[in-house]
Amino acid sequence: MVTAASWPGSGRDYGCGRQPKVSEHSWDPKPGYCPFWFACMTLAALSVYAFHMRAVVQRVSRARVIVENQTVGDIRNGLLVLLGVAASDAETDADYLVEKICALRIFEDANGKMNLDVSQTGGAILAVSQFTLYGDARRGRRPSFDDAARPEAARQLYEYFVEEIRKRGLRCETGQFQASMQVELVNQGPVTILLDSQKQF
Repeated sequence: MVTAASWPGSGRDYGCGRQPKVSEHSWDPKPGYCPFWFACMTLAALSVYAFHMRAVVQRVSRARVIVENQTVGDIRNGLLVLLGVAASDAETDADYLVEKICALRIFEDANGKMNLDVSQTGGAILAVSQFTLYGDARRGRRPSFDDAARPEAARQLYEYFVEEIRKRGLRCETGQFQASMQVELVNQGPVTILLDSQKQF
């Protein structure tokens, strides 16, 4: 149940000359409600259900991508990143994940503690586009991928993500977008981190 009293600072004037009024049992506003306040509440509720850019980050001793029996991307020590782009994503989502991934301290120092990032170990990154990170299998047996970005938009943000990593001086290998790929890896640890551009996990 959402009421005016439950909204922070509900005693304030929201620029409409009156305090907002909302039905106690629904989102249907009463006469005289504040349109601005109601729009903000609606956007806040929708943001809970919005999907954002996702990444599965694995610390690897080696990883490679094979397409039609040819190796298209190959690294030794470093990170394998499976990147999922949602329909609502923008460059700001990619920027957040690039910054977070490059700074992740998940490599061991001389004392055996996770205290180093990938650049401090001389490692590289292998980035692979992975739309199936948005597979929704809550209904039925066949996953739905409706929340994944369309290929054109996903390719643009994937390539932007790769270039931003390279701008930081890191070697970034890639898979082949929209190809049938075989991904081989040796997860060292194992260490696997899940990231979301809106910090939902």
